[in-house]
Amino acid sequence: MVEEDIQEKASTCETLLIFLSVALIILTLPFSLFVCFKVVQEYERAVIFRLGRLMQGGAKGPGIFFIMPCIDSYARVDLRTRTYDIPPQEVLTKDSVTVSVDAVVYYRVSNATVSIANVENAHHSTRLLAQTTLRNTMGTRHLHEILSERVSISGTMQLQLDEATDAWGIKVERVEIKDVRLPVQLQRAMAAEAEAAREARAKVIAAEGEQKASRALREASEVIGASPAALQLRYLQTLSAISAEKNSTIVFPMPIDLITYFLKSNDAATQQLAEAAIAAMDATEKQKTTETEKSS
Repeated sequence: MVEEDIQEKASTCETLLIFLSVALIILTLPFSLFVCFKVVQEYERAVIFRLGRLMQGGAKGPGIFFIMPCIDSYARVDLRTRTYDIPPQEVLTKDSVTVSVDAVVYYRVSNATVSIANVENAHHSTRLLAQTTLRNTMGTRHLHEILSERVSISGTMQLQLDEATDAWGIKVERVEIKDVRLPVQLQRAMAAEAEAAREARAKVIAAEGEQKASRALREASEVIGASPAALQLRYLQTLSAISAEKNSTIVFPMPIDLITYFLKSNDAATQQLAEAAIAAMDATEKQKTTETEKSS
């Protein structure tokens, strides 16, 4: 009963104040029209309060709207997308590495009435929440995940911020991680590790190349050994490559067959000389033996 009486008195007082405001508008015509009519832009909305209460119908605009002097007040709300550059945050990762991370948040007001009635300063609250969310998200990740999974981390942050700011009439459209700064000593250690890994891969690749080259040379030697003319053709190809470089020295390869012939000829002559020497030695020994027998 008491609450009903209070509401009836409040409604009666409100009706009286509205009547007085209308009377004031009529008495001050046409000057009161400059105060009663307001205009908001296409990207703005006006949230009107009458005697401290939010008027039904939601936010007004875009365009022209009417307010009553002395009893109405309104607040302009910008619906355009805003950007907030999160300052660098010193974060300790899950594997106990200190990194400095900064990001950018893109957000806008999705419900002008809620952004005014439910929170004192929706923009400031969203920015503080973005900093806290960045710290919490990075603190649950390993360093290699932060460096390699920026897209997934940004998506996770965007979902968390959008869910938390929905009650404030804020829509978080996008979150992007700008930079991850590592300590100088850690950068040097990572650079040394990467260099060592590259050198190891280079040695393995060189060893594999040597192995393949040796196999190819073995196969080539087998082919050349089966066909002696192939080696001569290879000599001619080498001569052509050398002459293309305009060198003053000319190399002429000797045919292998000719060399083999001379080698065989030299071997036959040496064998004949050896046989003749052996025959001469035998004849000398026989002569000495004969002379010894005669003298005795």
